[in-house]
Amino acid sequence: MFNHHKDCLENHFDENFLNNQTISFLVKLIQDHPDKVVDIFILLKINRGTSVFKVLDFPIKKKIIESLPSIKMMELLNKLSVDDRVSFLENLPKNSLKDLIKYLNPEEKRNTLVSLGYPENSVGRLMIPYYLAVQDTWSVQEVLDYIRKEGKNSDVIEIVYIVNQKGKLVDDIKIQEFLLVDPATKVVDLMDGRYTAVLSVTDTEEEATKIFSMNNRVSLPVIDDQKILLGIVTIDDILWVVNENYREDIQKIGGMEALNQSYLNVPLSKLIKKRAGWLTLLFIGEMLTTTVMQYFSSAIEKAVVLALFIPLVVSSGGNSGSQAASLIIQAMALGEVKMKDWWIVMRREIICGFFLGSILGLTGFIRVLTWHNINLFNYGPHWILIGITIFLSLIGVVLWGTFSGSMLPFIIKKFKGDPASSSAPFVATLVDVFGLIIYFSISYILLQGTLL
Repeated sequence: MFNHHKDCLENHFDENFLNNQTISFLVKLIQDHPDKVVDIFILLKINRGTSVFKVLDFPIKKKIIESLPSIKMMELLNKLSVDDRVSFLENLPKNSLKDLIKYLNPEEKRNTLVSLGYPENSVGRLMIPYYLAVQDTWSVQEVLDYIRKEGKNSDVIEIVYIVNQKGKLVDDIKIQEFLLVDPATKVVDLMDGRYTAVLSVTDTEEEATKIFSMNNRVSLPVIDDQKILLGIVTIDDILWVVNENYREDIQKIGGMEALNQSYLNVPLSKLIKKRAGWLTLLFIGEMLTTTVMQYFSSAIEKAVVLALFIPLVVSSGGNSGSQAASLIIQAMALGEVKMKDWWIVMRREIICGFFLGSILGLTGFIRVLTWHNINLFNYGPHWILIGITIFLSLIGVVLWGTFSGSMLPFIIKKFKGDPASSSAPFVATLVDVFGLIIYFSISYILLQGTLL
């Protein structure tokens, strides 16, 4: 079926065909034929075009705006909702931003500049001015007349916001309440003063996400410090934020910079650049591992058997550290763990690290005991000491892994960084270096005078 549609596009480029397809189909079509994106947008009706435009990745959006005829481009920019327009414009260089702002009509220009004036990643950037707000002195009939007139310009009509003469938010009422009472009823008689949660225009996207998760609403009002109603934020914008943040965090946890666009649309040069920085940093970190091994080279020469257990001991510490880091990063993102909870987290992870290390250490000791006694490997006359060394080393390394993995997100956040940056590879590298020091230090203490 898709091949048939593709043939229609390539052979006929039928306007009716394009405008009768779903948004998801059109997005897929553009992704499969990026060279045709401008031709597609020229044929799309403006409402259809804006719906498709807002879900595309930034590089494709940029190509569309740069390549469309001026009239079509101006129509598209003005038709976009404020939040979708700002989401695109904020990623442009200042000169390009200034050029495109000129194409906006006075009202859209004012709304856009106001939104761009708010801090990046704040509710102000997500806010839209398309909502229903009525005076508390109105009658229900006046409200219904207003809804019939202005409802088509509002993104959400399920909720009507009530403001006083100064524009301050005083309540919100579901639209069905107006439909079920006498039209002569006054709005003030329907009010209970218990409006739902509100967002401050300076709240962060993360704070807005938490507030939405605790309230079953498709939109929430945005107010300033004087409680003046400025706009609303809708659930679809919050879902977009959650999706973008999730993608960014997953990439950071994997040890790379965020791509901020789909993988197949990222140029190879950019993909290499985004990954090279972290890989180089991690490589330099791993060079310290080589330095540690060189320092203990005499011990390795005397007791080669110690080298056999380096991957086992060190990887266990890295795995435990990555586990701890992932748990704390997730807990921070969900608001379950605050900065003030670092002491509680540290105590819990030290206890967990000790018991996890003991479990792995006992497993390692049993491995040495079993392999030696069934003659799979001869660890020599001091095999029991080797087993004890592995046992204690695993406790120490796993304990260090859980401690460092759980504390790194707190340290990074303390210095205004993103906790997701304490990625699994970064934690593993840190544990590799100190894990070797712990392992060889315990080996020196227990095996000195025997193997060493």
